[in-house]
Amino acid sequence: MKSNSIPKIEIIAVGTELLSPHFQDTNSLYLIERLNDLGLEANFKTIVGDDMDDLKLAIHNSLARARVVFITGGLGPTKDDRTREALASVLKRKLLFRADVFEQIHKRFQRRRIPMPSVNKKQAYVIEGSELLDNQKGTAPGIWMETPSNIIAVLPGPPTELKPMFDVYMWPRLLKFLRIHSVRKTLKITGLTESKVESLIQNDYPKDKDLRLSTLARPGQIEIHLLCQSQINSAHAKKKMKALSSTLLFKLKENVFSTSGEELEEIVGNMLRQRQETVAAAESCTGGYLGHRLTNIPGSSDYFLLSVVAYQNDQKSRLLRVPQDLLYKSGAVSSEVACAMANGIREISSVDYGLAITGIAGPGGSTADKPVGLVYTALAGKNHTEVKRNLFLGDREIIKFQSSQKALDMLRRHLLQSL
Repeated sequence: MKSNSIPKIEIIAVGTELLSPHFQDTNSLYLIERLNDLGLEANFKTIVGDDMDDLKLAIHNSLARARVVFITGGLGPTKDDRTREALASVLKRKLLFRADVFEQIHKRFQRRRIPMPSVNKKQAYVIEGSELLDNQKGTAPGIWMETPSNIIAVLPGPPTELKPMFDVYMWPRLLKFLRIHSVRKTLKITGLTESKVESLIQNDYPKDKDLRLSTLARPGQIEIHLLCQSQINSAHAKKKMKALSSTLLFKLKENVFSTSGEELEEIVGNMLRQRQETVAAAESCTGGYLGHRLTNIPGSSDYFLLSVVAYQNDQKSRLLRVPQDLLYKSGAVSSEVACAMANGIREISSVDYGLAITGIAGPGGSTADKPVGLVYTALAGKNHTEVKRNLFLGDREIIKFQSSQKALDMLRRHLLQSL
């Protein structure tokens, strides 16, 4: 095969669940993005169920029309995981048992201190002439094969297993098809609406065909996705990307919280760690969501000390020292109570900053004066307390996320101002 030619590429996503309304094939989106980074495009995409005859037909058709074929899923230990068997049948190759692969799978179960089910033995069968790719995140090895007419890459279905396997083993092998140098950057923004972001950057959409800009609205944040491609070299692509992103950052200022893919909780955590400061959370309607996000970051014990979920009024008073008369006078969902919660959590945990959230996540519990989505977020620091009245839209889950996002952003902005 000539390695410098532009190959036809097909992705086969395996799994009956992908033909239902309950599951989405996100693996193909990831593979296509990575292929685009090489200047390549997927020419075909097939979703096929677990039926053996359907699988063999899909694989046969793909090998006939595409030079490079990616197959995702169906490498597990269950009876309906048939990708390995179907591919071997189409290629007319044997499945050979590998004792070393079996031992590796067995050791994985030993590390977890659970017995290995006998069904996992099928994952130790290898297609004759194929190369196995180590799976550090699961039991199903990947498969790489090169025949006179095809390159075949088989990846496990779980994204947490597929992505690292692709990056470590497949990306270097695909570099021989490199046609273009690509650089990507994502600006993550919070505190602005999508329309406000658009009004600020509307004159900055690139006219250069090698530069692309697109916006994506998510609950609590806006993302600007940038792509620069160059046929010269990666340094040229990076230079053009830097010019565009610098212009956007100047327009959007401190509303951009991330340029390297980090989530807001990671940004805030890094800022606290650098300053050797600490935070604690007092939550009502979010039920611990803020604490969950903060502790999702490895090493968060450096700066996160305590979280209290006080859902009922008497617990707000008992655990967070919110005065009973304040709860009676202003109500639990109020700026006064939010401030008292933030100061209370700060005092009882002896942290530098206390964050508090109280509101109505819905769908019930609202009144004419206090509708669903009304949330107060508060920040208490040394000689400083601030509170924000928010009216979020969406279902209960979205309101909880936006509430935690607002609280984190209040702390981020305060830390920026006090540098």
